[in-house]
Amino acid sequence: MKIVFATNNAHKLSEIKSILGSSIEIVSLSDIGCTVDIPETGKTLEENARIKAAYVFEHYGLSCFADDTGLEVEALHGAPGVYSARYAGGAGHDSEANMRKLLGELAGEPHRNARFRTVISLLQVDENHPQKPIEHQFEGIVTGHIATEKHGQEGFGYDPIFIPDGYDQSFAELGETIKNKISHRARAVEQLALFLKTGR
Repeated sequence: MKIVFATNNAHKLSEIKSILGSSIEIVSLSDIGCTVDIPETGKTLEENARIKAAYVFEHYGLSCFADDTGLEVEALHGAPGVYSARYAGGAGHDSEANMRKLLGELAGEPHRNARFRTVISLLQVDENHPQKPIEHQFEGIVTGHIATEKHGQEGFGYDPIFIPDGYDQSFAELGETIKNKISHRARAVEQLALFLKTGR
């Protein structure tokens, strides 16, 4: 089975391929010749995931899935949430700036509970109605807390400052193998994989 993952983020692509294994062939946006940076204009993770998947379906007519992930911090009333990738402003995806801003806002805050949440939107070609895709969404959550400083060199995004429950190391210290078993994205992808393999 071949399916498009609506991303050109090499970290995400590698992570998804590692979790799904070889039973499903994953191709990226660049693999289908899509070089557009699809705008994430939704107000929720669910909306953003669907916007990205819908762009590929509408322009290429291919079954596709897309994800959006947010870090939700209790003390900040769920922020940065849907704005996680561009929390520090600017062009976005500046992980170092995002972490500095978050650690600054939590300075002196004893309550540092947080969770990562990933939503995957899957749009599949319906042979009976080619213009209207079959849509499904999957969600994965991992709870933990925000460290007071960065730890570890692996991973990406907020991984160096997020410590998942049940562990005393950050995602960046735990490494890819462990992270890919317990992460929010892994939990959402497991649901996606089960659906793709069994139809339910």
